[in-house]
Amino acid sequence: MDHRVWHDHYDKGVPPAINYEEITLPQIFARAVERHGDRPAVSFMNCNLTYAELNDQVERLATALAALGVHKDTKVAIHLPNLPQTVIAFFATARLGAQIVMTNPLYTEREIEHQWTDAGVSVAIVLDALYALRIKGMRNRLPVRHYIVASIPEYLRFPLNALAPLKLKRQAPPMVAKVEPGTSVHLFKKLLKSTAPKPPGVAVSIDDVVLLQYTGGTTGVSKGAMLTHRNISCNVQQATTWITGLNHGHEVLLACLPYFHIFGLTISLNFPVYFGGLLVLMPNPRDIPGIVKNIEKHKATLLPAVPAIFNAITQYPGIEKHDLSSIKVCASGSAPIPASVSQRFEALTGIKISEGYGLTETSPATHFNPMAGTKKEGSIGPAWPDTDAKIVDLDDGVTEMPIGTEGELVIKGPQVMKGYWKRPDETNDMIRDGWLHTGDIAKMDDDGYFYIVGRTKDMIICSGCNVYPDEVDEVLTAHPAVLESATIGIPDERRGETVKSFVVLRPEYSTSADELKEHCAAQLASYKVPRIIEFREALPKSTVLKILRRELREEELAKES
Repeated sequence: MDHRVWHDHYDKGVPPAINYEEITLPQIFARAVERHGDRPAVSFMNCNLTYAELNDQVERLATALAALGVHKDTKVAIHLPNLPQTVIAFFATARLGAQIVMTNPLYTEREIEHQWTDAGVSVAIVLDALYALRIKGMRNRLPVRHYIVASIPEYLRFPLNALAPLKLKRQAPPMVAKVEPGTSVHLFKKLLKSTAPKPPGVAVSIDDVVLLQYTGGTTGVSKGAMLTHRNISCNVQQATTWITGLNHGHEVLLACLPYFHIFGLTISLNFPVYFGGLLVLMPNPRDIPGIVKNIEKHKATLLPAVPAIFNAITQYPGIEKHDLSSIKVCASGSAPIPASVSQRFEALTGIKISEGYGLTETSPATHFNPMAGTKKEGSIGPAWPDTDAKIVDLDDGVTEMPIGTEGELVIKGPQVMKGYWKRPDETNDMIRDGWLHTGDIAKMDDDGYFYIVGRTKDMIICSGCNVYPDEVDEVLTAHPAVLESATIGIPDERRGETVKSFVVLRPEYSTSADELKEHCAAQLASYKVPRIIEFREALPKSTVLKILRRELREEELAKES
């Protein structure tokens, strides 16, 4: 790649191009075991595993998965919060050359059925509470042949392994459940205990697909982005190059980003394993007291998070009395971080938050503000090494726009996905002449710093989670009283954005906002359910009767201002 203006603003020691290791994810893990076997790898409450101990569990699960018929390119779903079992399942599946399907534990039956059926999942590794609550009753609609059921307390030591079930049962809904094993249902810890660590040798290529990561892409239709070992490995190496001065074998990363999200999976799992770091697992990203406690307890040095988490930390009662001085790096992504939040956090801790940008389709990171150099508020920073980016005309998608002029952000780089699973037409629409079209409206300044100013695809980001308006409107309009609806995101200081739906009722029908919210909650994950519903006589439309969400959004922003 030729010289770009943003290369002049990289931190000292960060090159514009990297000589990448041709290393797969199982090889990254194996090397961490070899180099840091006696070092701590995972900490979860009072469970602590070294890299050698973690490897033993990975090898046992890989052996068990192979015995259940998992082989190269088999699809394995991981339906768990951030637990030791999640880490074990990820590397065991990758070890066999199988393809991983990470799914959000908050998904409803409809969402699970679509993704697992579309991917053709053969084995699913699920939490016991989720199996009992949803999966068991829908098994006849799923392609899954075997379920491996994990439980939160099973990796805890005494006395927590005895006390935790009592507390988890009292939660609403309960976060632990008794599941009876059978020919197609296996209990995670018991399965590993009864299996010797002797997995088959599998030739895994760096260009093999390792992850089907579902996303809405340019539309609200959920589809699997095919990410290869090369995509994620290169993105990890880009991150390791960007964050200079990492102390291999000694960094501590607080993993509060969910692993079912690509930001968490790459930056909070594979990135720290690359340099032998300790993963402090947080299954609930809303547990701010737990986050603060674990930063202090483990002397966390790396804190990747979404803006809502940074904001919540600054608002935590008595935060000024807590010692967060161990943190060296804070990275924010998934949504724009308000300048007020960034400034409050820095004033409180003395730590600068570096904001970045990425997509599921780019593994995810493509841009970041320098960790030590100039940070520009409101900017996603320059493009990473080996990542080319430009702003093109919104109409033709080709003509490069002048500096400071808005257009669509398009990207090239080794982290760009192979394509969408079973969707060649949408792949060709997303990747044209080697450039990935993000659907985001952006501009670039004289220094090569990029700024996101809007989204052509109308996606809403609530607390770092993607919400696709088309999906919400599809559920709303399925209600017998709803004639049409339009869903948008409106600014929310705490969550980034909040889901608001505008609804037109059918003549002679009536309903309430609460009733429509209940209707949505039965079919959508909780973060997708509209927080605000406004009833209208009509919705703004174009000459071809397309609902104009843009006008609704402009109205809301005008009210806000």
